[in-house]
Amino acid sequence: MTQCEVSWFSALCDDDYEFLGVPDPLLKSSFEHCRDIVLGAETGGFDNVLLPSGYALGIDSTAFAAAIAVLTRRIKLLLAVRTGEAWPPQLARQIATLDRIAGGRLNINIISSDLPGETLASKPRYGRTVEVMTILKTLLNGEALDHQGEHYNLKLDPPGVTTVSGKCPPLYFGGLSPDARDAAARAADVYLMWPDTTPVVQGIIDDMTARAATYGRTLKFGYRAHVIVRDTEAEARAYADRLLSKLDAATGDAIRAKSLDSQSVGVLRQAELRDAASDGYVEDNLWTGIGRARSGCGAAIVGNPDQVLAKLHAYQAMGIDAFILSGYPHAAEGDLFARHVLPRLDHGPLTL
Repeated sequence: MTQCEVSWFSALCDDDYEFLGVPDPLLKSSFEHCRDIVLGAETGGFDNVLLPSGYALGIDSTAFAAAIAVLTRRIKLLLAVRTGEAWPPQLARQIATLDRIAGGRLNINIISSDLPGETLASKPRYGRTVEVMTILKTLLNGEALDHQGEHYNLKLDPPGVTTVSGKCPPLYFGGLSPDARDAAARAADVYLMWPDTTPVVQGIIDDMTARAATYGRTLKFGYRAHVIVRDTEAEARAYADRLLSKLDAATGDAIRAKSLDSQSVGVLRQAELRDAASDGYVEDNLWTGIGRARSGCGAAIVGNPDQVLAKLHAYQAMGIDAFILSGYPHAAEGDLFARHVLPRLDHGPLTL
């Protein structure tokens, strides 16, 4: 089995709970709380940590990344940036500066967002995202920019500040729609997917491999999922049930509806998985209950350490190179995974 990257998740977007759907003041996004999650992930041995970004919720990911970079020494920072809210040349300078602060430990999660208050159709929005990724790669690779596109017309020298490597950090990007897949094939480095059944995951990998090849490119593949690991499968399943024990349907509906991506192809697919799972499990050890209380990634790998490890190895065998994992509450679940599963994985930072 080849080496994989294993990342944890810091809940910058008010997404941390003991009971799903029940806000807890002690788990609300703050610098201190999210800092502790990252520091715990570094101590636990994770390779990378996702710093998510939301327009309306939680705290700012870029400001947080600058602060946490000086408090960490080894773990990489996967900074989520919303392309609809940034001017690409300034974003390039921010990324280079953050990478310098972090000593070369920065990766970027590209989010194809709208400008707040505006809505672009799918094709032009993803087209704009491709332009942003192309501009970032040009400038951060130290090249002069002469870009004449549909959304940006720019002729600029590269920023004076460079990344430690002198190259653009890896760009992680996900999306299920045809426009999103094409954008990833054209410009991303790591294609991220949310949980799905084994045949569907393999089909997505095969499709994206073929799409990238048409542009003369190759992709790495990442898998974003929640995880619940306990000494026995029965204990893990009982904990999953406990997470939902205080959630009512109306609250879950309201949480999902307020998300900006609530009608995306990926989110709708997560809903299909829930509908197909009569007991909550759409296949062995893949529980869809998480999606009852959040938009986006809506399923968890649930089981004992051997079962969780086997599930991750199965994904690796299909072609997954990186995992972005999380659990509720994030600090406690990260510690459990770090002690029971992570030492048994051959893992390390992703290389491109």
